[in-house]
Amino acid sequence: MTSDLIDGFLAAIPLPAVMVDQTERFIALNSGAETLLGQGAKGRHFATILRQPSVATAIEACLRDRDNRTARHLSNDGAQDTTFTVTLRYVPGIGAVSGGAVLACFDDVTEREQASQMRRDFVANVSHELRTPLTALIGFIETLRGPAKDDAAARDRFLTIMEGEASRMNRLVGDLLSLNRVESEERVRPKQSVDLAAHLASTLKTLAPVAETRGVSMDLKAPQDSVTVTGDPDQLQQVFTNLVENAVKYGGDQVRVELSFTDRDPSVRAPAARVQVIDNGPGIDPIHLPRLTERFYRADSHRSRGMGGTGLGLAIVKHIINRHRGRLRVESDLGQGTVFTVILPK
Repeated sequence: MTSDLIDGFLAAIPLPAVMVDQTERFIALNSGAETLLGQGAKGRHFATILRQPSVATAIEACLRDRDNRTARHLSNDGAQDTTFTVTLRYVPGIGAVSGGAVLACFDDVTEREQASQMRRDFVANVSHELRTPLTALIGFIETLRGPAKDDAAARDRFLTIMEGEASRMNRLVGDLLSLNRVESEERVRPKQSVDLAAHLASTLKTLAPVAETRGVSMDLKAPQDSVTVTGDPDQLQQVFTNLVENAVKYGGDQVRVELSFTDRDPSVRAPAARVQVIDNGPGIDPIHLPRLTERFYRADSHRSRGMGGTGLGLAIVKHIINRHRGRLRVESDLGQGTVFTVILPK
């Protein structure tokens, strides 16, 4: 097979691909491989380019015994670490003195690796969040059966704590089910008409006892004309409840909710409603802002758990807003309060 034929064969392969013959030099690379490994590799010894031992060992073994091989190639595309599965196959009768060559194809499995890691992290986080209250419950049960068996005061105190831990687990399970439901519906556009002002007024009324207990004042500013969007009423109520409740719990002593409408919002390139939840609290360190909507991510883990948070609320909010083809914006500086902005297309 001539060099031109080999080059044409590799060019037709949709993956980055190289050929290494018995001289252990690259005899051909397609454009994908040149992007991955760099220009000027043709004619060079493969070990000067593919420096990872697992890949080098697999190529050497395939040249020697002609058996199929696979290996992992780790790289970086400038923005993130990448992972490739390298599939090696022996091609007889080509290369130096027609002694045969190895065809190596690089399959980018970065997204699959990231998804797998996310699943592992999710299971680990759920296990941790459930184990903590379960450990407390087991400890109190053992105490009630033993030293505190006949101590009425201790029994009442422990049962109160156990009720709190059981409620915490129940909230976590509820949020997990809610997150699963929201994710499964994310590609299905809602079709109902939702009056945002009415929903926001209902949210503030529902949370009024919580705000009063914490000494927080709440105020709603909305246009006199009704502002309606196409959406899922229950899910949007969940979004507003989560954001306002977070502001009441973690903000200062004032929470403002402002509703407005614009004929064209640049974020969604269409007529849209904006709902802003503004507090005057301690604010959030900007380092946390990009990760606030990640599952189980907390800017202040100790305080969040103490308030009964599950770490899933903003992840649920993000998925609901995505389903509505909207946008979520978070602006905050330490000591300057926080503004959550929900943008919903008309």
